[in-house]
Amino acid sequence: MIPAMPASRRRRAAPPRRSSSAALRAGRLASMGLVALLILIAGVWASWGTAQHVMLPGGREKGTVVVTQCGEESCTGPFTPVSTGATARRSLTIAEPIALKVGQTYSVVIKPDSDAGVRSGPAGILYAWVPLGGALLLASIVVAGGLRKSRLAWLMAGSGVALVTAAFLTV
Repeated sequence: MIPAMPASRRRRAAPPRRSSSAALRAGRLASMGLVALLILIAGVWASWGTAQHVMLPGGREKGTVVVTQCGEESCTGPFTPVSTGATARRSLTIAEPIALKVGQTYSVVIKPDSDAGVRSGPAGILYAWVPLGGALLLASIVVAGGLRKSRLAWLMAGSGVALVTAAFLTV
């Protein structure tokens, strides 16, 4: 004899636990995506303060500086103009004297309305974008851990390492 079968098979509704876990997952993705985006925006913002002078030098004074003195926060030297409309200066300050040596000549762009210069050329461009490289490295951790997007995280980390390494090698 066959055991009795129930008259109707009722489907049970999904337990409320599944819908709450989906909401938590969506919240996690949204919050981690926002954190990663804010890190990247902060990196671009920090880089753009210097990069705008180096990458868009139109109308700015361009020239060379022979470094005569270096301190912990800046180096100074006489400015020799190269572009038309630029004026020679006895002393020009270059902030953040990474890899600057006394006696060497460096190409610079002068920030508007100041006596401060920024290194130009490939070394200046790459050095200006180092904060973005650090932001890419930091955001890759958030993307890998919070968003669980490992390929994107590896791509971001590789880009950050490449940018920082290229800046280190050119400066």
